[in-house]
Amino acid sequence: MSVNSPFPYFPYRAIVDHPPVKWPNGQRLAVWVIPNVEHFHIDKPGPMPDIRNHSRRDYGNRVGLWRIIEVMEKRGVKGTVALNGEIGSYYPRIMEELVKLDWELMGHGATNSVMLTQLDRAKEEETIRFVKGIIEQHGRKMHGWLGPGLCETFHTLDFLKEAGCSYVADWVNDDLPYRMNNGLFSIPYSIELNDMPLYNAPSISNEEFLKRIVETFDVLYDESEKGGRVMGLALHPFLIGAPGRIRMLDKALAHMAAHEGVWFARGHEIIDAYRPQAA
Repeated sequence: MSVNSPFPYFPYRAIVDHPPVKWPNGQRLAVWVIPNVEHFHIDKPGPMPDIRNHSRRDYGNRVGLWRIIEVMEKRGVKGTVALNGEIGSYYPRIMEELVKLDWELMGHGATNSVMLTQLDRAKEEETIRFVKGIIEQHGRKMHGWLGPGLCETFHTLDFLKEAGCSYVADWVNDDLPYRMNNGLFSIPYSIELNDMPLYNAPSISNEEFLKRIVETFDVLYDESEKGGRVMGLALHPFLIGAPGRIRMLDKALAHMAAHEGVWFARGHEIIDAYRPQAA
């Protein structure tokens, strides 16, 4: 790979040039919902304990996640969890529930207190293998990966390929998957429909958040009449799982579920369906 190339990781493709994509059973729009289940270290960045931020995020694991689960199960939506490996080490109750729900476990670094770009090459590879091991210990395969902070190094994609991943969610540049140069697939994730930049300070209103989800869905649904599309909804339990926000998720999922041809899918299901159609 030449990093001096304008497209070192994947070729350019205009979406209008892609042959119409077909999803299983005649579905039009694939929607995947991605709860980010994360562990933050209380001693980072230091030197004193960051109680305010640590406890806010811990609320998501203690309370917010369980609200998200209740809403998603009510609407029949299986999640694709962006999982910090340390959740598997420190939160057995969460892991028990995620496995029971049959939600997909997508690798998401060891902890969101450390970005891959902060690690040397050997430590990065070790981290990816650690997360893979945690997921496999719970009877699941690590099909995909989302880097903490959507960060990668020049080695990340090859390490993920070696670890047996089939897709990566860091690249928010399309409404369809595409094949990367090393054989991995990129899957459409989202910063536009992501409660972290939208609900974190400064926060948009609940009404604005719901409207953005609905407007995005409506446009993609209309476009999907000519060929399948993918919509990703990124969630963080300490944000959308707060009591003053959780009903926005319920309303958004209800709006989507009211339309025919909507496929609530997990990440690996989308990639498996797309792979034979890759242009």
